[in-house]
Parts: sequence; structure tokens; C-alpha cells
Amino acid sequence: MAEKVLMTALSPTMEEGTIVAWRKKEGDTVSSGDVLCEVETDKATMDYEATQEGVLLKIIRGEGSSSSVGQTIAILGEKDEDVSSIVEQAKAEPSSSDAAPEAEQATATPEAKGSDAGKESGSDGKPADDREAGKSARDGSSGGSVKSSPLARKIAADRGIDIAQVSGSGPGGRVVKADVESFSPRTAGAAASSAPRTAAAGEDQKIPVGGKRAVIARRLAESKFSAPHYYLKSSVRMDGAMAARAELNKELAEKAGFNAFLIKFVAEALKRHPDVNAGWQGDHIMQYGSIDIGLAVDLGNGLITPIVRNCGNKGVVAIDDELKVLIKKAGDGKLSPEEYTGATFTISNLGSFGIEEFTAIINPPGAAILAVGSIAKSVVVNDQDEIDVAQIMKMTLSCDHRVIDGAAGGRFLFELKQIIENPVRVLF
Repeated sequence: MAEKVLMTALSPTMEEGTIVAWRKKEGDTVSSGDVLCEVETDKATMDYEATQEGVLLKIIRGEGSSSSVGQTIAILGEKDEDVSSIVEQAKAEPSSSDAAPEAEQATATPEAKGSDAGKESGSDGKPADDREAGKSARDGSSGGSVKSSPLARKIAADRGIDIAQVSGSGPGGRVVKADVESFSPRTAGAAASSAPRTAAAGEDQKIPVGGKRAVIARRLAESKFSAPHYYLKSSVRMDGAMAARAELNKELAEKAGFNAFLIKFVAEALKRHPDVNAGWQGDHIMQYGSIDIGLAVDLGNGLITPIVRNCGNKGVVAIDDELKVLIKKAGDGKLSPEEYTGATFTISNLGSFGIEEFTAIINPPGAAILAVGSIAKSVVVNDQDEIDVAQIMKMTLSCDHRVIDGAAGGRFLFELKQIIENPVRVLF
């Protein structure tokens, strides 16, 4: 008997997913545990494993199509079984994305492909965003519609790229995800630089919010307005830490990054102040036994926090090795949910951008996040009242006052400052 294959939540925060590629085609036999397709969630690209068995009779949502959790993406059944009625039911389901299946996209115009069913509609019955997308495509350099997948258009919108300037490598010159991700205005050539823009200078552009950006907006708004934030700032001399890193890297074939040292220092401070390694649970405070530190990583179209688990029992080299693997997986969209959810403490480092200091929003379920700025030479007065030049880094600790009182946060930050300035303290 035919069964619907439903979009399932592949991550804790997933509400909808975009099908990147089908691993099975219509007519293939599917066994439980087989990978049916690759789905881009709000955090990563993940394999969708079948929980049913049968023949893949019909793909409802093609590559590049988005579906909300619980919606039908395919139909499994017995060979040659009539599933026309189920197909009609599935296609009639309301969708967060009215994108047509892949087989239909090559001939459909942008005006016929929706992006969000819930958006305001015009007199022609089409969402306003769809009409604008169609107009933008028609304004492209070719004078006609720009063939592109919904996923490619979404990524282009997130990155502020005019999709009309991107050369397509898909069938019939169709722009696909890889084309947008590899696009660079500097290497696009003279033709690209002279191509008409989607919006004229000074004209407003309406950028749909979805996927990672929508989840980031919701989660951080919930954190900011539900957790009473307060902030503690401190300046720390980095000469000792930089010297320690230089000494260690003399012994390593591949140099350890600064963030690995920072994670280790924070872990040691949390071991001494476990009340900061905690989270608010409504009717109780959870003090975590494992120190699991997340590092905010920029993906270009949003943030993700790969987590190094049990940092308190790992050295700098082990942390660095694990962090490099996690950051690469994050960039490739291959992090699994357990690799980016459940940080007990988070670090956000914007020093590489020349940011001197900033405040960060707490990343639940943790109750604190450390914002780290750049390291810069500054004139200071030493303990002998002499003017000296030192490498200074500014840190800002954001705390949830429901969990961490001011004095507790102050003690932690002071301990961290001492450890960074005198790395030998990790041996105490």
C-alpha cells in the first residue's frame, strides 16, 4: 500500500527544509535506512534516511524545493501501484515554498515559482515577492528570464548577489547552488560588471527572511528579551599568552590557532567557577557537569556554533584538532545536530575584523557568552608605575542575571584574566 514520505525535523530547530539533491530516483527500490535525499536545514545539509520500504513511485518535491516539516516530499509503494489520488492530495498541501519540482523548473518561468505562500498577493493571485522576482529575472542581461534553482536564488538573496550576473553550469545554462557559492564579483569579468543590476542605485530591495536567518532572528530575540542580560568588561595583557602560543607552535607541524588557546583558558576558568557553566531551566538552574564550549562561526549567510565537548579534560592541541574539523564541516554545511546544539558556554571572536570590543547575545541553553576583540599594542602603566607598551585584548562577558549574579560573573572574568596573563596558572 502506498505511503507518503514526509519531511521530518532533522535538527532541533528545523521548521522547513530545502531538498538539495535526490539520491534515489523514481522507480528505485528503497529499504529502511537508505539515504533518500540531502536536505538543507536551518543549520546544515543532512542526509534524509528512509524509515519505510518500497518503490519510490513519485517525487513530489524536486531538488531546490522547500517543504515544511510534516509535508509530503515523495510517495513509496508497490511497483506500478496507482498513486494518482495521493499525488493530487500531496500537491494540494499548503507549502512554505511553492517551488515546482525539479522536472518542472527547467520550463517554468520565475513568475510561476513561489518562494513563500504566506506572502501578500496581488490582483493576479501571485505573491508580491514572486512578481518582483520575475521582474528582476526579466531585467537580466539576456533580456529574458534567468534560469535558476530556488536554492540558488535564496543563497544569492542572502549574500546580496545579483543572480543575473552569475554564469549557470546547469542544464541549459541554469544557475545552481554551486554557481552562486563560487561567484565572485572580482572574477566575473567585464560583462558581469556592466550587466544591469536587479535594483537600481538607491532603490529598496525586499529580501525574504527564511532558513538560517529566520532561526537566528527568532532564537536571539527570545534570548535577548527573555534573559535579563548584563555585561562585564575587562582588558587583558596578551603578552604571556602569545609567548606561550609561540613556544607551543615551535613543537607542532601544524600551528595551533588562537581560538584553541582561548577555549582552553575559558574551560580552566569554568572549572574554578562552575556556577557560570550553567543554564536557566524555568523552575531550576542546571549546572552542567561537562564543559562544552561553542565558537560562533560566520557562514556568510548566518552564524553557527560548532561545539568542542568536554573541554575541561582536553589540552590545547586536542581542542585545536577538533575545532579545525568542526569549522570545516560547518563551512561545508555538514555539521550534525549534536555538533552545534547544547553549548554550555559560547565564545564570539571578532578580533580578526579589527573590532576592539562588543557585546554578544547569550546563546541558550548556556547562561553566558564571551565577546572577544582584537589584540592591539597599547600604552599602559606597569606595576612599577612605568610607562610600557603591551598587547591588550578587550573582553566582554554577557550574563543571564537569573543564573549568574554580578559578583559570580566578576569572579569568573577576573579568574580568566589571570589565567590568560599567566598561562602557567592552568597547572595550579
